[in-house]
Amino acid sequence: MDTKTQPNISALRIDGQRLWNSLMELARIGATDKGGVCRLALTELDKQGRDLVTRWAREAGMNVTVDKIGNAFMRRSGRNNALPPVMTGSHIDTQPTGGKFDGNYGVLAGLEVVRTLNERGIETEAPIEVAFWTNEEGSRFVPVMMGSGVFAKAFTLEHAYAATDAEGKSVKDELARIGYIGPEEPGDHPIGSYFETHIEQGPVLEDHDKTIGVVTGVLGIRWYDCTVTGMEAHAGPTPMALRKDALQVASRLMQEVVACAHRHPPHGRGTVGMVQVHPNSRNVIPGRVKFSIDLRNASDALCEAMDADIRGVAARLSAETGLPIVIEPVSAYPAQPFDAGCVDAVARAAQALGYSAMPAVSGAGHDAVYMARLAPAGMIFIPCKDGISHNEIEDAKPEHIEAGCNVLLHAMLERAGVPGA
Repeated sequence: MDTKTQPNISALRIDGQRLWNSLMELARIGATDKGGVCRLALTELDKQGRDLVTRWAREAGMNVTVDKIGNAFMRRSGRNNALPPVMTGSHIDTQPTGGKFDGNYGVLAGLEVVRTLNERGIETEAPIEVAFWTNEEGSRFVPVMMGSGVFAKAFTLEHAYAATDAEGKSVKDELARIGYIGPEEPGDHPIGSYFETHIEQGPVLEDHDKTIGVVTGVLGIRWYDCTVTGMEAHAGPTPMALRKDALQVASRLMQEVVACAHRHPPHGRGTVGMVQVHPNSRNVIPGRVKFSIDLRNASDALCEAMDADIRGVAARLSAETGLPIVIEPVSAYPAQPFDAGCVDAVARAAQALGYSAMPAVSGAGHDAVYMARLAPAGMIFIPCKDGISHNEIEDAKPEHIEAGCNVLLHAMLERAGVPGA
């Protein structure tokens, strides 16, 4: 391309209406009566969604390849195709009561970037790629973030293939049935850098009235099962002073889970989401309580500090009450900071475009977590109404959808390079 004809990159904007229309068209596949989407991984509806998105990519002149776990890579050539691509993407599978934007926005925002570059005749130095990853949600098969996890060698292809749904159907068989076992070995696909655009799935941006969240990383997670053991006894004849009430001790520790998060600000999270009381009878003093503990924070060091904090509280409660308290680790996910260069590219794009922005952390996992192990990575958040996601009423404003995609466009162009610009 004659560099003299290159358009003014700083003035470049995506077509917000076209992006919105694409989101609404994809949302019709698996549409629910309440306005959401149910398009579970590797179902016939997932195949229809995949077919639609890859058709759009081919119509945009992109080359589509698929790997053995069904991850799809849609490539727009650059001037120097020996360079690793600047990639963006997310997923198009949904929760059973999912919304129109979770995952889908990140994929179609990438497609809109390509459509915009095509429309304006802009060539990038490095190739641009848009990916969608298999079974991010984990609603039908576990583990979650399956496709990107296999790609990043977090677990093996064989392990993923062997996963089954509630009906005993395997990932491998369902991939084959819908025609999405490709020839590429997962991971044998270079990535120069990776961006993922996503609704926040929380209320922080909306609460601060900001349009763009510049995501610095993803919180580390520690999951535990906690068991408090007391003694069942009749609720009437047993005096209060002589009780070994496991629930009363457990409830104190549950409160401390929340307090622990407050003791480790600003990104500490503490949640008890599941409680089992034994024998769970109206007139019996509870003899055993088992409950979940979910601790999160922005670094592994802070997660470890929270671990020590809650274990210390449990030890003191046990000594004070005489009731045994056992905290057993269930799983741990390391905190994932994003690449400073990618984070800065997002921040610069938001500032140049005149959008209000703030630093953000992701409390949920995304495919970008695994991509960050392989290449420089970053994320862009936009607000969602009332912070609600994984729900059929999930919603986002068209102007925010457009803004996030414009930031993605300029961040990717910075990394991919535009000859003569």
